[in-house]
Amino acid sequence: MTKTAPVLDIDAILDDENTRIIVCCGSGGVGKTTTAAALGLRAAERGRSVVVLTVDPAKRLAQAMGLTELDNVPRRVKGVGSQGELHAMMLDMKRTFDEIIEAHADPERARQILTNPFYESLSSSFSGTQEYMAMEKLGQLRRSGDWDLIIVDTPPSRSALDFLDAPERLGRFLDGRLIRILMAPAKAGGRSAFKLLNAGFGIVAGALTKVLGAQVLKDIQMFVSALDAVFGGFRQRAEQTYKLLQAPGTAFVVVATPERDAIREASYFVERLAEERMPLAGLVINRLHRSPAPALSAARSTAAAEDLESRGEHELASAVLRLHAGRMQLAAREQREQEHFMSAHPTVPIAHVPAMAEDVHDLDGLREIGDLLAS
Repeated sequence: MTKTAPVLDIDAILDDENTRIIVCCGSGGVGKTTTAAALGLRAAERGRSVVVLTVDPAKRLAQAMGLTELDNVPRRVKGVGSQGELHAMMLDMKRTFDEIIEAHADPERARQILTNPFYESLSSSFSGTQEYMAMEKLGQLRRSGDWDLIIVDTPPSRSALDFLDAPERLGRFLDGRLIRILMAPAKAGGRSAFKLLNAGFGIVAGALTKVLGAQVLKDIQMFVSALDAVFGGFRQRAEQTYKLLQAPGTAFVVVATPERDAIREASYFVERLAEERMPLAGLVINRLHRSPAPALSAARSTAAAEDLESRGEHELASAVLRLHAGRMQLAAREQREQEHFMSAHPTVPIAHVPAMAEDVHDLDGLREIGDLLAS
């Protein structure tokens, strides 16, 4: 007997004015960006004022929305019907980092940080920076009050919930023993502080100098000194955004394809969201394969093809029958993967999006995805 799951009512979520944030998460390559854009367009055309924040570096979202570029500034999407509005933006993590510094430091200290070589590396490549800046930008958008719905497309990392861990990871970095050592001279003040550092941590400083070089170590010390003075509210803002994600008005939508690895990752996301007390709306199973003739089984289709081939008749019909058999077998495998998920999570609502004949590249394609999500 085929298992059934509760239906994910997308329109009810989009139409609810209390829904202020939708977070699309899932493993890489499952269609999170397209899903986020389709939800944003559908919400806007149902009267909401929406901004879609993507942290996926792919350009598909910009192309589908008819924008020549996406950057750190929300840009209005043209061609949206009804009374709503749709804006889209792509996270620029370095620019977001720069904005934090410019907002929380005096001009001279900001200049010192922005021109520091260690900052250049940290702001563009430090592990967790992208996820933290996504949290920061989400908080900024929410505090601005310019939109009544924010839709977030999460980073294309293996663990798409890394952004939930970013504040804690950054906190561990700021509180770490190495950072305290490097910060000691600035906190103690002046040359005597460096003497204290050399006396108390001479071995560590010597080892770091050998590994990093004297100039690199100096750059790090200067940056850490400024960091301590500037980022007093760094973790506080992250914690506020984290609480915002747990609050009523936020809805997490997990996106997966009907493949074993993607479904396994979806199960992990659902369980992790429950652990973190994050409000799960449901699961979207994307690129589902279906047949226009489901009553004709794979076995019967294969048998008919073999019969035609044995008689040397109707080669085209035989090829179509075998193609149909393959399609039915694929659909059966996908159904089994869904049932594994439903057995483990029977109360999670699910929406299905059939596989499209071609990639989505315009607003009409996004509308079609939105219709399928809500059907």
